[in-house]
Amino acid sequence: MVGLELPDPPERWEALGFVVVDGAIELGGVRVGLGAETVRWAIDGIALTDEIDGLPMTSAPAAGRSQPQHPNRAIGLDHVVVATPDFDRTARALEAAGMPLRRIRDAGGFRQGFRRLGPAILELVASAGAAEGGAQRPADGPARFWGLVITVPDLSWLASQFRKEGAGEPGAGGARLGEIRPAVQPGRQIATLKGNTGLGLAVAFMTPEPGVEER
Repeated sequence: MVGLELPDPPERWEALGFVVVDGAIELGGVRVGLGAETVRWAIDGIALTDEIDGLPMTSAPAAGRSQPQHPNRAIGLDHVVVATPDFDRTARALEAAGMPLRRIRDAGGFRQGFRRLGPAILELVASAGAAEGGAQRPADGPARFWGLVITVPDLSWLASQFRKEGAGEPGAGGARLGEIRPAVQPGRQIATLKGNTGLGLAVAFMTPEPGVEER
């Protein structure tokens, strides 16, 4: 994954402590463009098509500048979360496009599938109403981009910044960081951004993999 386009206006991400340059954010090798018509992703190394099971694609962005130091200390895009009403259908579409899932996890009543795409991970999740193994059949409808997980070195420090008041702080606009809890990945922590963010996708922050140095 080399690029992601979001409809959010740049000022909403700036209010969360990200540096926006030329309408985009650099996150560890993924260029996140802002102000787009809809959410789209750019995947290097596979054939460009209009969409994959309802997930719009775009061409790879021009090479970005070196990553600035974000005031919120973000160092990368860890996950892009995709929700689907039909896990098997979306998994087949990803495989046909050249992105087969490498790991599937039973999360207790629903499945999660994972595939590393360069610097970021694709996480496919069965959405509500798509439970397997029962009388309920997968619902109709396309897959959709649901959320982002961004890597930061210190969640406690970030939470303290979101508690501050005043324009220009990462917590401006009514956003706050939720409870810091252990992530599924051993040795990592995660916290979800809550409140009035004004963003189109859910956003969470996660600490790096153990032993991975800050970039």
